[in-house]
Amino acid sequence: MNEPKSLKSSQLSAVHRMLAFNNDCPEPPPTSSSSNTPQTYDHYYPAGSAHNQWKILIYDTACRSIISPLLSVSDLRSRGVTLHLLLESNRDAIPDVPALYFVSPTPENLALVAQDCASGLYQCAHVNFVSKVPRPLMEDFARLCVSGNSLEKISSLHDQYLEYVCLEENLFSLNKVDSYVTYNGPTSDAAIEASMQDIALGLLSVVATLGCIPIIRCPANGPCEMVARKLSDLIANHPNLTATGGGGGLGSGGGRPMVVICDRNSDLITPLQHTSTYQALIDDVLDHAANRVTFDIPAETPAKGRLPPKPVEKQYDLNPDSDPFYYTQKFNPFPEAIECNGVELKEVSQREAALRFKAHDGSGSSDQMPPDSAGADLAHAVDSLPRLLIEKKQLEIHTSILQAVMNEVAQRDIPTLYELESSLATKEQADLNQVKTDVLGIVDGKGTLMDKLRVICVYSLACSKAPSTDIDEVVEALQTQVDTTAAVVRATGTSAAKKELAAQATTLQNGIKAIQYVKQLRSMQMIPQMDFSTHAKVTTPDTGNEFLSTFMKQAQNQATGFLAKATDTIGSMLGKIHKTEATRVLQNLVGYVPQSEDDTYLYLDPKSSNSSSTAVNRGDVNVASLRGRRPPVRDAVVFMIGGGCYAEYQNLQMCLRGGDKDGASSSSIGSLRSITYGSTELVNPTTFMNQLSKLS
Repeated sequence: MNEPKSLKSSQLSAVHRMLAFNNDCPEPPPTSSSSNTPQTYDHYYPAGSAHNQWKILIYDTACRSIISPLLSVSDLRSRGVTLHLLLESNRDAIPDVPALYFVSPTPENLALVAQDCASGLYQCAHVNFVSKVPRPLMEDFARLCVSGNSLEKISSLHDQYLEYVCLEENLFSLNKVDSYVTYNGPTSDAAIEASMQDIALGLLSVVATLGCIPIIRCPANGPCEMVARKLSDLIANHPNLTATGGGGGLGSGGGRPMVVICDRNSDLITPLQHTSTYQALIDDVLDHAANRVTFDIPAETPAKGRLPPKPVEKQYDLNPDSDPFYYTQKFNPFPEAIECNGVELKEVSQREAALRFKAHDGSGSSDQMPPDSAGADLAHAVDSLPRLLIEKKQLEIHTSILQAVMNEVAQRDIPTLYELESSLATKEQADLNQVKTDVLGIVDGKGTLMDKLRVICVYSLACSKAPSTDIDEVVEALQTQVDTTAAVVRATGTSAAKKELAAQATTLQNGIKAIQYVKQLRSMQMIPQMDFSTHAKVTTPDTGNEFLSTFMKQAQNQATGFLAKATDTIGSMLGKIHKTEATRVLQNLVGYVPQSEDDTYLYLDPKSSNSSSTAVNRGDVNVASLRGRRPPVRDAVVFMIGGGCYAEYQNLQMCLRGGDKDGASSSSIGSLRSITYGSTELVNPTTFMNQLSKLS
């Protein structure tokens, strides 16, 4: 059975069709490159040919965020895009080239497009809206074009249903900023209704791209039910919608996919916790957004009497799907990624040296080989070396990133924070007095101020039976420590250190507000009682004690510099990843587990919606009536309202890849071919803490 196309692949196909002026072009002829060369997106008709015309791409900021993770500048060039410009920017006239617009359907954007047409900036305009344009806006746009005498400039209009950002094959975001605050703060009912409608429209784009009508599951009441019912109605009201997906997506060759809509309030711990996997640590400790990572490399120690040079800023664009090392290691524990980077870099360097020797020496042993064989060997060496150098450069980039992450891990003692938070989240510590003592130890130890505030928040959320006075005591201890440090800095610190005090004060103030909000939830008993201790750990291959021992020995023997330092600080980060609430819920739903969320969650089927259904229960299906008659779920989409995080996404993928080892329950996850994870926005712990602070 063929594997279904991922969400990113399906979205990319839709974008390619849009760049072909929404025409279905025939397949391009095969390339003449070597069979060993990986397939790339430039395998297409030559730019400027009949099937790949030259064009200008004009998008707004939101649509640029959609295009950027899918296509690089060279990819756009191969698709005939000579220029890609922001709609809001000042643009020169190029009257002999067609313009392809990809914009959100807003009055401001439509006015700018109409103005371009009236001014004759481009030969013609192919207008593509990222989502369905409302009829009143379309009528306004038509009036603007008529009044500007530019109606003939409009060559085509299309609703693309692509209103989401796909960062990886199975990861997407709707990019709704401050989404947790929106539906938990003092917002009007109308604003919440509009926000839930926007979320439903974003999910409608996901469904349209996948090309298959799903089953929708969600908890009753609250934002999840609002979004689920709106989404079900939207799908039911657009019967031809899935035709835009192009086939081959989720649900192809199997049953219908299941969309599970979750509420961030069901698990506030996961987005705040420190983590242990490579990709999640990058997102936590470095500046990381939309697959771009930025960090500073400390300058070398200056000569005596010289001022220290400024750190060097490095910026890299990571591709989690096409970068072999990142694809393999992003879900793995950080120590394992360090070790594999050293091993692979050594192997590549040895292969490079061997190829260079062959290229320099002719064949390496030409006196013992036939001329034809020696020539072929030399040609292979010359052909292989450029690809090998690219592979080596990618590994060296990851070496720099690993170094930057390791610096933060060591300075902030993240393994200690991770271990304590994990024990709290999994209820491994029952002695509340000992827990408080451990948290107070974190306050007095290493870690940034934000690290310590996050630990206190996790403590408040995980230990619901801990008295509020204990939480106040911990906060007071942190306040005292900050005040003491500030007094010393004011008396003896440098001017730069004194400037940092203001930022620290703001961080502390916001952090205390976030803790106060959590305490409000505790007092109203709105924190769900999550018990992960009844669920087995998710372990990845070779992360047991035997591997840890082997890793330490290899690190001591092979490593120099930062890898050697890692052995003493990150051993505790191996083999201790537990199932998150989202993973547990999905496991119960796809496994049809009795007396679980499968019994309590709503079951909405857009196909069963009909005119006789009431507005309240349209599409509702009684789960009890389906007992024993439901086919296995092959593909699932987990969507988190209120913000998602890499730790949650990776936990789901690790279970899918076979990390779930607890016997029978393993089969319920194992029945899935794919798990796609999405959220209203992707947040790192600091961002989520700041959102919590706005609600106090």
